This record gives sequence, structure tokens and C-alpha cells, in this order.
Amino acid sequence: MKMSNSFIPTLRQNPQDVEVPSHRLMLRAGLMRKVAPGVYALLPLGVRVVQKVMRIVREEMDASGGLEMSLPVMLPAEPWLASGRWSDYGNEMFRLKDRQGAQYCLAPTHEEVITTLVRDEVKSYRQLPLLLYHIGPKFRDEIRPRFGMMRSREFLMKDLYSFDRTPEELEHSYRRMYEAYSKIFARCALDFCVVEADTGDIGGHTSHEFTALAEHGESRIVVCSSCGFAATTEHAPAAHAIASDETQLPMHKVATPGIHTIQQVSQFLDIQVESTSKILFYWAEMRDGSRKMVAGLVLGSHELNELKLKRVIDAASLTLAQPEEVMHVLGVPVGSAGPVGLSSVLSVTDRHVACSRNLVMGANEEGYHLKNVNPYRDFGPTLVEDIVTVGEGYICAQCGSTLEESRGIEVGQLFKLDTKYSGSLGAVYISETGEPCNMLMGCYGIGITRTVAAVIEQHHDERGIKWPLSVAPYHAVVLAINSKHHEQAGLAVRVYESLVSAGVETILDDRDERAGVKFADADLVGYPYRVNVGRRAAEQVVELVNREDGTTHETQWNEAVRTIADAVRAGGS
Repeated sequence: MKMSNSFIPTLRQNPQDVEVPSHRLMLRAGLMRKVAPGVYALLPLGVRVVQKVMRIVREEMDASGGLEMSLPVMLPAEPWLASGRWSDYGNEMFRLKDRQGAQYCLAPTHEEVITTLVRDEVKSYRQLPLLLYHIGPKFRDEIRPRFGMMRSREFLMKDLYSFDRTPEELEHSYRRMYEAYSKIFARCALDFCVVEADTGDIGGHTSHEFTALAEHGESRIVVCSSCGFAATTEHAPAAHAIASDETQLPMHKVATPGIHTIQQVSQFLDIQVESTSKILFYWAEMRDGSRKMVAGLVLGSHELNELKLKRVIDAASLTLAQPEEVMHVLGVPVGSAGPVGLSSVLSVTDRHVACSRNLVMGANEEGYHLKNVNPYRDFGPTLVEDIVTVGEGYICAQCGSTLEESRGIEVGQLFKLDTKYSGSLGAVYISETGEPCNMLMGCYGIGITRTVAAVIEQHHDERGIKWPLSVAPYHAVVLAINSKHHEQAGLAVRVYESLVSAGVETILDDRDERAGVKFADADLVGYPYRVNVGRRAAEQVVELVNREDGTTHETQWNEAVRTIADAVRAGGS
């Protein structure tokens, strides 16, 4: 490809309202352009990178026995209604109606449609197991799309679904995907870890997340260096709390005028944050269609885990209640709310609160708090569960060591679904003994465009992207320092043609631009190799630049071609 025939609109300045390197560099390097909030057009360079990632994914899926399909993105409502997720997905689902009034959605995921397809086609145990996958767009109406391809409203995803007969077969499918995912992300040159994760809206009972470690990642993970336990902070269990042996003191009310936050209470009463507790109120949409207000009680030093709370009460969704809503329903100001005497809402108390003594809590009266509140003596926790988010410095529930927290980007996730969808949608096969049995299912997703963003987050510097060979849009760029110089331009073309003949994906920067502009664009786009043809063209000598390590050396042009071709053969996939 010649630059003069290409479409690579690089940007000299950083775009506004861009927070993370991958978003900034995908715009500046001409890989994509914003069409609407959370919606992007992939430009030619972006398409080439995405195709590289998809090729790696396809090769590993096929090698693992996966069979590729093509599934629609506009899906009928009926299977979603049958599974119960039409309402569970809430506002994240894009919904629409056709001219006859039939309801559809733009696919946020494909469990329902693949289950109904297999249900209608597979009848016998002889047709199982099955591994079916597809690569296509997904749509989720993110309340706050941000970070470019890391959290967008439309994105590319690979999802594979396994259909098995026995728990042993499901475990085998799960392990095959685990191993395939490990190979895929290694081939994409990602530094990743695998952690236990919450099953979320997908469901099932077991899940592992593949997390690309990155400073700006939205996924928070904790790792124990002693026993190797690793999980997302939203999934990691808190270690069992130890009951305090502190003497219970008499409860009494104290005036706290204008004091509402935990930090304010701590400073005003000159106590540790750990000696306070906070109560948060939510609207819970229950699975039977009812709506109720619930309260979660945690220590002031802890973060309430909404996913754990949602799971404890088996709610379809949770929404934080607004202060005016709490006042209207309970007559209680949020900043002064507490559990003593509060019996009109479903309340869940964290285990650490239940084991504590002499806490400071809201008095359910504006301008007042209660000191020396003791659970069970002063209020009766009816539901005591683990509802805190585990993070840096927490105790490992497996071995008792201290956990360390990191950030990352979720690039893939595995789920054991068992009969969650086959049971509700009637995906049944006839066993060897002639009995109908629900198929056991698993689902396995990879964010294709998010993986591209993750690669950039891990492979960039102040000048631009530093693509690994396996996913680079082009392996090399060739340029003449002075494109008007006959010998330089001629040798640049010869090097370019030789690289292409050797199987190296190469772009020729034949623009009539200053050398500095060409260098800057090459570094910004991040081609792994750059060949500069300059003052020693007459001697057939060029300058070979390695983008990854920044090394530069002069060599004969044919030796440069050989070096790049060997590197591509060794590390191009």
C-alpha cells in the first residue's frame, strides 16, 4: 500500500474530552472516528487491526473444535421474555418495534437466540457436544459511554456457546476455552491474568475473567501473592469477620448539626472511620415484578458491593435511591439514617458490622447520631451477609494473607451456565436411555475491539502506539527522507517491493512531506519497523528503526529486508 493511495487521517493535537491512551491514540493515529457518543467508525487501519485479532481468535476457536456461525443482531423479544431477561437487562437494552408492533432488541448478547436455534435442531445425545461461535456487533445503551472502545455502545465481540450432556463434558468444554483464551491473549502480546468473577446478568454459577493489566482499566482485581487466589473486587469474598470482645457501652444520642458524611462524622466526633457505619438505600426491582426499597449497612471504612447485595436479595436490578425518595418513603434524612428503629424496609447488614461493638450510626433524626450502637442489643440484624467490596489491604478469605489490588481491562470471560437457558427455553435432548434431559451450557466471550484497546494501553509511549507484530496494521513502513531525491525515492520503492514480495505487510510513505512529519506519523501509528532511505541511498544503505525498543542502525537494504521478514515469520502471529 502506498500512503498516497491510503486513508490514514492522523491528528497532530490531542482530541478534547479523551481520558485514556487507547482512546486518544486510536483517534490520533487514524484508526477510528466518533459518530455518536459511544459509537465509532473504524477506518482502514482500525479494520486491519481488528481483522488481525479476529484471525487469531478464529484460529484458536477452530483449533478447539468451535464451529463458526453468523447470528443476527436484531432479535425477537419472545425468547428474552421466556428467559426473564427482557426486564432484567433494564435500560441497557436497545428496544424497538416493527411496523406490526412486534418487539425486538439490538443484541446485547446471544444466549437466547443460540439456545432456541439448538433447541429446534438438536434432539439426540448423539448430536452433542457442540461448540458454536460467532463474531459480530453487540449493542448496550451504556449510561456513560467512555474510554473509546473500552466502554462503547456498539462493539465487536466473539461469543462461543457450548452444549454438553454431563457436568464432566461441560467442565471439559470450559477448560478447552480457558486454554484457548490463554493462547489468544498471549498471541496478542497482552500481559493478562485470570481471575474469578461474578456471573452478573449472564447468569450461571462459575465464571473467570481474563483481565489485561492496565493503569486505566475499569476492572479492579485483587490477588493474593501467598496462595495465588485472584478475583475481581466485586466477586472476591470478604474474610470472615471476628467478633469484637470490646465491652458494650450505653447507647446515647449526640447532636451533629450539619454533619452528614462519614468523614464529617469521624472528624466531628474525633473517632476512627472504622468506628462508624453507613446505610445506603436502593430501589430493588424484584424478579416477581415488584419494587421495594432495601437498605445495606456496612462499616464507614468499607464500600458497599451492589452486586453482592443484589444477589443476596435475589433482585433483578438495583438503583440507588435519591435522598428525596428516602425522605418521602421513610421520613428519614439520608445523612442521619441508621438501623435503630428502622423496620419498614428490607435491611441487609454486613458481617463486619454485625461483629462490631460501640459503633456510631445515624439516629434517624436530622442533626443527630447515636454513639455506642451494638448490633443485636440495639437493633436486630435479620439478614447478615457479606456485602462489601474487597480491595487493597483486605484479608484473603482463602489463606489469611493480605490482598493486593490492581486495575485491568476485561477482555474475555467464561461462564458455566448449566441449565439457566436450556431449562427456561426448553433445550432438551433425548438421552441414551430415552429420557429427556436439559442440555448443559457454557458461554465464552471475547471483546474484539476492547482487546485492540487493551493492546494499545499496554503498548505505547509518548510518541504513539507500539504495535506487536501479530496485530499491527502493517509490519513496516518505508520512506524516503527526501521524496524528490531520485536515488532515495527509487531505493525506497525497491525496498518496499522486496518487503511485499517477502510476505511483509508494508506501507510506502511516498508523500511529499518533511522527514519529521513522516517520522512522527510512523511513530504515532506504531509500525513495528521503519526503513529510512536517506543520504546513503547511493551506497544501498538504509536506516532500520525498531519501534518497540527504539534501536536504530544502518545496514544494506537487502539485509534490512531479511531482518524484517525473519522477524515477521517468527512473531507475526
